[in-house]
Amino acid sequence: MTWLWFVVGILLTFAGLFLLSLKALLYICQPNQVLIFSGTSRRVGDRRVGYRILKGGMGWRRPFIERVDSLDLTNMIIELGAHGAYSKGGVPLNVQGVANVKIASHEPVLNNAIERFLGKTRVEIMAIAKATLEGSLRGVLATMTPEEINSDRNLLDERIVQEVEADMTSLGLIVDTLKIQNITDDVKYLDSIGRIRNAELLSAARVAEATARADAIVRAAENREQEMQAKIQAETTVSKADAEKRLRDAQTRMSALIAEEQAAVAALVAQAKAELDVQRARIEQVRRKLEADVVAPAQAECETLEQQAAAAVAPIVEEGKAKAEALKKLAASWSAAGDQARQIFLLQKLEPIIRQLTETIAETKIERVTVIDNRATAGGSLGNPARLLALSEQIKEVFGVDVVEKLQAIGRRPEDRRSPAEEEA
Repeated sequence: MTWLWFVVGILLTFAGLFLLSLKALLYICQPNQVLIFSGTSRRVGDRRVGYRILKGGMGWRRPFIERVDSLDLTNMIIELGAHGAYSKGGVPLNVQGVANVKIASHEPVLNNAIERFLGKTRVEIMAIAKATLEGSLRGVLATMTPEEINSDRNLLDERIVQEVEADMTSLGLIVDTLKIQNITDDVKYLDSIGRIRNAELLSAARVAEATARADAIVRAAENREQEMQAKIQAETTVSKADAEKRLRDAQTRMSALIAEEQAAVAALVAQAKAELDVQRARIEQVRRKLEADVVAPAQAECETLEQQAAAAVAPIVEEGKAKAEALKKLAASWSAAGDQARQIFLLQKLEPIIRQLTETIAETKIERVTVIDNRATAGGSLGNPARLLALSEQIKEVFGVDVVEKLQAIGRRPEDRRSPAEEEA
């Protein structure tokens, strides 16, 4: 039993020693530092280095092979000073400033810091950085005039940072900020510049004051002008509003008058339409009355006259038919008579001609008509007198007209002309 406890004690002792050795091999890296494990090599870019880097976190050191060192990445505040630094133009200046510098945390710039500052204290690193910054400061001052340095210090800061950037990168450092705090000179050059500047500022202030007064006067005049314009504009607006009101009133009155006249015209039109309807009714009444009083009697009278005319025409028609029939018979007799028909027709036409002739001649009593023909017809035929007598007899037989008697009646006076019936009476 004792042996067992001895073995357990030995094991616990070895376990404790192992744990203590593990604690010695385990390293914790803070966020603001870098641990460098030296002893093993690795390749960085195109070259090989004999260390490895741990930035934050936890890492194990290989026992008996590696050694662990650290670099602080926190800011280093460096006060700069350049006494009697000549500027462009040969004026010595005294410049004071402050810079925030730190070791770079990224490769390959960090590799430069490890190779240059590993094993050095923070004070030594700050001294190197300060010397580098002051050298760059003097170099930049030599390229700028005192006026430029004093008037634009931001430009001076930027140029110093640009000037020192390459050197700091080579050292593995980074300039976070750099500010120039004070610039003086022993020969009072900047004071004279200040007095000149003050005089210029005073002159500019007086000019500005005079300009401001003039601008104020001009502005006051402009304000009065604007006020008058606004007043005129307001009056114009009021006048326009008044004119528009009057115009609207006139238009309203005009619309009312137009509406009134339209109503009157509409009433007249309605009255005229009503009268027109009345007149149409009267016309219809008159038309019907005329139809009843005039047209109907006229139509009746017309029908009566047509009937009377038809009755009066009937004897004429019958007489015409009789004459036509007589003419037809005459034509037939004429055709049958041959050449004698022509002579008979001529004798019929002689009566009105002889009557016209006898009326133009003085009254002559005709007792006898003698026809003399001294020509004898061949073959013992009758001459013209015999033909005339025969023709007169034929006319008397056909028409009942005595040619000799008619000729004797023509030769008498009108009061002596009597018909054979009267003579017999």
